[in-house]
Amino acid sequence: MIVTKNRYLVFLISIMFILAALMTGCTSSKIDGSDIGEVKEEAKELTIYSGRQEKFALPFVEKFEKETGIKVNLISGKATEYAHRIVEEKENTQADVFWANDAGILEYLRLENMLTPIESDVLEQISSNYQGKDRTWTALTIRHRVFLYNTDQMTYENMPKSIFDLVDPKYKGQFAMDRAGNESMVSYFTSLRAIIGPEKTLELLKGIMANEPLILQSHTDVRRAVGSGEVKFGLVNNYHYKIQLTEEGLNHIAQIFPDQGKDEIGTFVNISGVAITKHAKHPKNALLFVEFLLKAEQQKMNDETPIINNLEGVEYETAKIANTSLSEIGPLWEETTELMEKAGYSD
Repeated sequence: MIVTKNRYLVFLISIMFILAALMTGCTSSKIDGSDIGEVKEEAKELTIYSGRQEKFALPFVEKFEKETGIKVNLISGKATEYAHRIVEEKENTQADVFWANDAGILEYLRLENMLTPIESDVLEQISSNYQGKDRTWTALTIRHRVFLYNTDQMTYENMPKSIFDLVDPKYKGQFAMDRAGNESMVSYFTSLRAIIGPEKTLELLKGIMANEPLILQSHTDVRRAVGSGEVKFGLVNNYHYKIQLTEEGLNHIAQIFPDQGKDEIGTFVNISGVAITKHAKHPKNALLFVEFLLKAEQQKMNDETPIINNLEGVEYETAKIANTSLSEIGPLWEETTELMEKAGYSD
C-alpha cells in the first residue's frame, strides 16, 4: 500500500514537472517568437483613404508604386466620409494612410485617437504649427485663402480687401463661395472663430449670407464661375488662381490676399496633409509613403506651396498670415458647423 502511494506521488510530481516545462516553453516561445518562425515582412501593399480628388493624388501614387514596387489601393472621395469610416472601423480599418485636403479633418481623427505618431526625422523640417500634436499628422502643402476676381468686370480698387467687407450690400449677388460641407470652408470659419469669437463669427456669416453669394459644389466651380464672368469674384484657395490661368478664354483673372492691412488679421492658411492610421495593417509602407511625399521632387509636383522651405525654383507666397494654430482648431470644428447652419450657410 505504501509502495502504491509512493508511486502515485512520484507520478503526480512528474506530471507537475512536465506541465511546468511545457508552460515555461510556451512562455519563452512567445517572447522570442520561436513558435511562429521568422516574422514576415510587410506585404507590398498600401491602402489610402483620400479626401483629395483622384486626379491630384494619382500622379504621386503611380510614381510611388513605380519607385517602391508597393501596390497602392487609392480610395478617393469626401474626406469627412472617410474620416468617419476610419472611426467606425476602428482596428478593422483597411486604411493605412489618410490623405486630407484640410487640417480640421485631420484634427478630428487625432481627437478620436485614430492616428499614430509619424516617427521620421523629415518632420524636423516642418513648423510645429503645421503638425498635429505628438506628430500625429503633417502638412504636405500650404494653401492661402484669396479673393479671385474677373478683371473684365472688377478692378483692384473696387474689390473687397477683407473677409469682413463681404457684408457690404454693394457686393450683393456678385460673388461665389464653396458649399458649407467643404472641409476647408469649415476650417476657414473655425480659424476666424478662434480669433474673433463665436458671436462675431455668427454675425459675419449672417451678413455674408444676406448678400446672397452663389453657393457652388467645389472650389473648381467657383474659379470657373469667376473666369467665365458668371460672378465677379469668389473665395478660393490660391492654387486655383494658377490653375485658372491655364484655361484659355477664361483667364482674365487676378487674386487678392485679404486682410493684409497693419491692424488686420491676415489671410487664413490651410494645408493638405497626411497621417498614418492607428490600426494600419502596413505601417512601414505607410511611413515610406509619407516620407516620399515630403521629398523635394514630390513637393515640386504640387500647384500648391510646398511645406518644405527654400526649395530651388519654387516661388513662395509672402502674404501676412492669420495668427491661428491649425493643431488647435479641431475642438471648435463641429461647433463652427452649427454656427454656419444658424447663419443659413449650407450645401
